[in-house]
Amino acid sequence: MSAKTLYEKLVESHTIRELDNEGHVLLYIDRSILNEYTSPQAFSGLRERGRTVRHPDTFLLNIDHVNPTRSQRDDLMTDPGGQLQVDYFRENAADFGITLFDVLDPRQGIEHVVAHEQGLVMPGMVIAAGDSHTTTYGAFGALGFGIGTSEIEHLLATQTLVYRKLKTMRVSVQGELPFACSAKDIVLELLERIGADGATGYAIEFVGEAISALSVEGRMTLCNMAVEAGARGAIIAPDKKVFDYIYGKPQMPVGELWQQALLEWSQLSSDADAVFDKTVAINCHDLEPKVTWGISPDQTGSITGRVPFPEQETNPLKRLALEKALHYMGLTAGMLLKDIRISHAFIGSCTNGRIEDLRAVAKVLEGRKIASHVRGIIVPGSTMVRRQAEEEGLAKIFIAAGFEWRRSGCSMCLAMDADVLAPGERCAS
Repeated sequence: MSAKTLYEKLVESHTIRELDNEGHVLLYIDRSILNEYTSPQAFSGLRERGRTVRHPDTFLLNIDHVNPTRSQRDDLMTDPGGQLQVDYFRENAADFGITLFDVLDPRQGIEHVVAHEQGLVMPGMVIAAGDSHTTTYGAFGALGFGIGTSEIEHLLATQTLVYRKLKTMRVSVQGELPFACSAKDIVLELLERIGADGATGYAIEFVGEAISALSVEGRMTLCNMAVEAGARGAIIAPDKKVFDYIYGKPQMPVGELWQQALLEWSQLSSDADAVFDKTVAINCHDLEPKVTWGISPDQTGSITGRVPFPEQETNPLKRLALEKALHYMGLTAGMLLKDIRISHAFIGSCTNGRIEDLRAVAKVLEGRKIASHVRGIIVPGSTMVRRQAEEEGLAKIFIAAGFEWRRSGCSMCLAMDADVLAPGERCAS
């Protein structure tokens, strides 16, 4: 038997049958979390064809994309189109018998925060959802990937998807993270190296001592942003940190079933001699805090660095991209990144809206005030995160520093509600 990567093992264990000689398989999906933005047409398709949802208990419907994050929350949307989406979403939940986390539900939040809070993500699972950042679940040793609306309809009706197997990329991250660096800096370093399309067609597995040292929430940030490099999957072998983190969550097995699950989950890793299609090595000793400056996440540099000169780029396509970014962002080549003036600061999203992120922000803000020309917005990743931040006294620090303390939602990341920038404004996120 040939050695296999963890990604290959997960795909193989969920393959119902091979469909051709080009890597297409019929894949069983364990779980799916759907939002109000990408799923309406899928439910319309079910109705038109007279179909039902095959396993409603494996789905969760969650409102997060279009809901306002204003501090005083009600169940109304500020945008008429958003209200239509939410009303239809509620109707779909009722008609097809699927659990809905509505806006006022104490469990509501961004889907990729809510899912792990509720214990819906377990090691070894394959999870598909109508959002590209479903790769987040790789932090738990699961395979997560985003799908389109037509695929959502097929998944609702059959619990399966036609899936094309990916190539594999091993990203080895060694060394100890320097002061002020985090998982976000690791993934921005990766983006700077391989580009925003460098992992297109790949599933990434993150390995190395720096990955083992990361918290589970740090690993979630890493896997979440792998999609920004084009990856359709990102995964980290689960370990004791993961098992401790998910223990006792609402949907987790208990008692003897938990012990049986631990035995199975502990076996989830790539074989020692497994062969990857591509390997990237990152040494954390050389890492500095990173910041993106342009219009693509791979247009990034160290905080002590400068905006690049396009004429120094030998690749004509990359040179053109740099020129476009400079023009759009209103920047001058050669200026220090730390001198770029911002008008907004946004903390939140499924990348950095968890409690660990808010604790880190509070450490920076305590005893300080935001600049008078900057509007600061902090949007917790879920209602549960908001409640915990308030119990720990973090919210008081945010408010004292001059930040707006909001309700959970996708907010400025998606900009489908009132949380948007005006032309010419620049935001650090």
